[in-house]
Amino acid sequence: MTWLITGAGGMLGTDLVERLGGEAVGLTRAELDLCDPAAVQAALRRHRPAVVVNCAAWTAVDDAETQEEAALAVNGTAVAALARACGDAGATLVQISTDYVFDGKGDRPYPEDAPTCPINAYGRTKLAGEQAAASVNAYIVRTAWLYGAHGGSFVRTMARLASERDTVSVVNDQTGQPTWTGDLADRVIALVSAGAPPGIYHGTNGGATTWYGLAREVFTLLGLDPDRVRPTTSAGFPRPAPRPAYGVLGHDGWAKAGLPPMRDWRDALHEAWPTLRAVWS
Repeated sequence: MTWLITGAGGMLGTDLVERLGGEAVGLTRAELDLCDPAAVQAALRRHRPAVVVNCAAWTAVDDAETQEEAALAVNGTAVAALARACGDAGATLVQISTDYVFDGKGDRPYPEDAPTCPINAYGRTKLAGEQAAASVNAYIVRTAWLYGAHGGSFVRTMARLASERDTVSVVNDQTGQPTWTGDLADRVIALVSAGAPPGIYHGTNGGATTWYGLAREVFTLLGLDPDRVRPTTSAGFPRPAPRPAYGVLGHDGWAKAGLPPMRDWRDALHEAWPTLRAVWS
């Protein structure tokens, strides 16, 4: 079975291609412009994939606030064209989405069927992509707070800042689920391979923490004093795009599909750490 991975140069795309080995065809942004419907159709005709995992996205959250039309072209309009191409080719689509489709005003994990209400342009454009993917009975996998060996992330930034500064100030009023792209790649493959029903799944590691809590864990893994991480509030770091204060996702969909939920975020980070450090050093 051939898997076509778009956005194959990113963290998740790279991990998927590595895990799938010879079954994967990975196309980077330079190799496939998703905003070119003819190129997308040609790629599916050439590679004849059984599964297409769309890891390509406009992920510059703050830039999307002033360039929403451009972000929508990638996150929404292009997904609609990809969904149509998958439908025509008989390929299964897996669309990677985000917790930002919710407003973050909750205080308990959002179930897969919770009403969406994005509070920024990025969230609105990703929701448009979900809606387009749903038209062909795709798998929609929402994730959050990603980190991996291949690419920039909060975890990598904290590891770098630990060697550059005596202390770092990190917000302690945004709660979410750090998620290792290795775990997410494994789960996407398992989801499709198990023949689970199409629909929405929440692809985040379990548990919850704040950015401050995650930073402290990184310092601890580095063998450093976690008290070098100082808590602050979002007000101290104003950004063009508002962030959801609470982005914890529920995982009931996995049980319904007969699959276990993803493990706790701390367990995942500890297992990933040797690989991350080996690649980053």
